[in-house]
Amino acid sequence: MQLPPEAYSLILRHVGRRADLSALCLVSKRFQTAAERELYRTLDMVDTSVTIILCEVLAKQPRLSQLVSALALYPNDEGHGGDGSNSQERHRLFSSPSTYWASVSRALQKTIYLHSLRIYMNSGIPTNHAWILGSCNFQLHTFHCDLAWDKYLVSFLKAQRELSDLHISDFNEDTPENVFISTRSLRQARTLPSLSILDCTFTEAVGVFVPGRPVTHVKTCFSSSNSEAKRAELALLLANLRLSTQPLHSLTVADESYTTTFSLEFLSSLVRAFGPTPRLRYVGPLVLPVNGRERLVFYGHLARLRELRSAELDVSEWEPPPVSFAALRGLARELHLFVPSIVTLVFVRDLEPTVLQAMDGLWQIADNIIADTVWRTV
Repeated sequence: MQLPPEAYSLILRHVGRRADLSALCLVSKRFQTAAERELYRTLDMVDTSVTIILCEVLAKQPRLSQLVSALALYPNDEGHGGDGSNSQERHRLFSSPSTYWASVSRALQKTIYLHSLRIYMNSGIPTNHAWILGSCNFQLHTFHCDLAWDKYLVSFLKAQRELSDLHISDFNEDTPENVFISTRSLRQARTLPSLSILDCTFTEAVGVFVPGRPVTHVKTCFSSSNSEAKRAELALLLANLRLSTQPLHSLTVADESYTTTFSLEFLSSLVRAFGPTPRLRYVGPLVLPVNGRERLVFYGHLARLRELRSAELDVSEWEPPPVSFAALRGLARELHLFVPSIVTLVFVRDLEPTVLQAMDGLWQIADNIIADTVWRTV
């Protein structure tokens, strides 16, 4: 007796292990079809030798490669390569990096329905492999890319019409091909027209990706350490952010050294740039001033962000440090008096975050919230 397709999908929802899904492929043709769909929908390729084998399977069997919608690659990710029992086989398969990347390239050309691609590179591994994206026909929604910025990566991005969430770890403003994706005006961009979330290491990239596009969430980092150079970088960053075709909802700007003085200057510039009614819902990281008068000025700037719901506050300068729940709750209550719209706060001390959330009027530690993702979700 054959079951309806919905019944197979319902059964597979209760199968947690991939090994069990593989076993179900041998039960019947109907189970094989349903189980393969679950097996290949999301792939995390960690082990080098397994990655090469799996990529060859995808390259040779379009029936399977067309099932893949999300793919994550961890090239030569040490610590995830197994117990060493098959090290000779892995060495044979990974005799040179070109073997690995050639296999990945062939597989990507066949995953025509891929929507999410994440490429995570360890430090020390060469990153100039964006050529693997050539001849790819998929339209991504999410792209995390640790590959080097070059003409191949620009060419790939130029063709992505549905990409909404982009992370790039590298950028070179002197790459000539940048002109193909840059608008630098309010004119609607023809490339990357759906981009809304941008996570980039360099503020210069904001000037290429934000103008003319509906970008609402931005995470970046100051390149300058000198105060005057940083002010100029901030001014250019805010000018480029204002060229988005949608109101900015979230802004995260990391810095190699956080100070009270620059946090106050940053907030003041931010409010002036997006006044009189900024739509920001998240901002950070900002140094929470220790001095009471400076803290009142700080709260005054935040109060002008009337839709602010979340903020990241650095309390590393505080002595004694507010590490207890009671101390953090006290600071949250104090801020809430001036910014009643706030519901989530990320307190950071020496790079260690603690998330507090207001639930039914009470501030509680939110262990279920990942601090690094708050800026994305507002």
